[in-house]
Formats: sequence, C-alpha cells, structure tokens
Amino acid sequence: MLITHTLGRGTLRVKIHHDLGITNRAAAALQIEALVAAHRPDRVVLELPTEGPSPATLSAMARAQRMCRSLNVPFAVTGADVRLREGVDQAPARLDAGARRQR
Repeated sequence: MLITHTLGRGTLRVKIHHDLGITNRAAAALQIEALVAAHRPDRVVLELPTEGPSPATLSAMARAQRMCRSLNVPFAVTGADVRLREGVDQAPARLDAGARRQR
C-alpha cells in the first residue's frame, strides 16, 4: 500500500507510507489525483514519510501540488522538512518549475 487517506471537515489527508521510487511514484501521484477528483475537498494535506524525502517522493508531491493549484484547492505538506537546498550561485529552487501557470 503506497498511500492511505482520511477525509474530515473538508480536508483530505493523504499519507505516503514509505519513500517512493521511480517504479511507484506515478502510481502514488495518480492515486492522490483520483482521491481529489472523487472527494472534491476544500483542502489537501499530504504527509511525507521521512525527513529527507527521495526525489521520486518530491516529484509525486509536486505533481499533487500542481494539480491542486489548478483546481484552486489549498495544499499543504507535513511530516518532512521539504526545504530545497540552494547553492550560492544558483537561482532559488522551486518545486513548481516547469508547471503550467494560469495567467
């Protein structure tokens, strides 16, 4: 089982049970998208499994975040420190880089 969820008071809480890999990140992202489509929550809270999420876990999180943003559904993350490291000579890191934006 990749994820579990609860729904209460308009908030959909999704828990990713273990760090995702390349082989299961798309499945987890699709499951989250299906839950949002089925329940139409007022808010989504995603709980990550570790303090240092894998790139695949962050990819699934970013995909869920973009989908929620496109639906104007507030999105929050708990359970991990998801700040991205920024190098001295790099532009600020962004999780939504490359996402389609509504103008």
